[in-house]
Amino acid sequence: MASTDNRTASTADASADAPDDAPADDHEAESARADLGDTSEPLEDELVEEFESTVTEGAERLNRTWRALVITGLFGGIDVGLGIMAMLAVLDATGSKLLGGAAFGIGLFALRLAHSELFTEDFLLPINAVAARHGTWVQLLRLWAVTLVTNLAGGWLFTWLIVAAFPRYTDVLTEVATGYMEDGLTLESAALALMAGFTITLVTRMGQGSSEGLVTLANSLISGFLVVGLGMLHGALNSVVIFGAMHAGADIAYRDWLAWFAWVIPLNMIGGLVILTFPRLIRLWELIAKERRRQAADRG
Repeated sequence: MASTDNRTASTADASADAPDDAPADDHEAESARADLGDTSEPLEDELVEEFESTVTEGAERLNRTWRALVITGLFGGIDVGLGIMAMLAVLDATGSKLLGGAAFGIGLFALRLAHSELFTEDFLLPINAVAARHGTWVQLLRLWAVTLVTNLAGGWLFTWLIVAAFPRYTDVLTEVATGYMEDGLTLESAALALMAGFTITLVTRMGQGSSEGLVTLANSLISGFLVVGLGMLHGALNSVVIFGAMHAGADIAYRDWLAWFAWVIPLNMIGGLVILTFPRLIRLWELIAKERRRQAADRG
């Protein structure tokens, strides 16, 4: 009887010691999650790590100086030009669009190693940072606008050098560029633009899972194989090819390119943002809400 009374008293004491703002059920659930992984968050450890890395990198991109934005954007266009040079060499030698697309991945690999900036790569990381209150929408719009303009400028300049250095690729270059624009806006071309935005954004997310050089190379080759090899329509990448064809004397006017560009870019954005990024935000919402509370507490 005395033993029973002692156990009852111990239980009562433990209940009295428990803080009012930490319900037992929540504490038990948090402990259970910690037992299942390295954190007590309500998501898999891999997703927690991915969220933290994307927010950190996204905030770094949003807070770059104007000089850094311009330089990284220009070199993004130049790196794309490097991929186009490799693609033309393979297309000229083999005639295979798939192999040419894989060769184009060399430019994307150079872009990632050099930490340059490609417009559609900014559809995921900076969005996460803004959602977590580590940046503003104005900073995001600045990043998008500067990166897109400088990508195009860098690509325009570099393709002029390609045409001057390799005039034997003129016919191949013109054929590829004309193929991007000849059908105009159709159901098929709209779907190809959506898929391009989605694919590049997905590969950007895949790259957050590892910093290994071989993984980065594989992701770059996959991007080139799918986006370029399958003839998807990517506003920034394809525009650099089109500029090269213009330099080579192709019958393409800048107004024709601009009319094509005006519908491809919005569809790229829909493909990256609506199909992938926004659903990812919903998946990570608990982490986003927690980070927002932490940011508010730090500022308050």
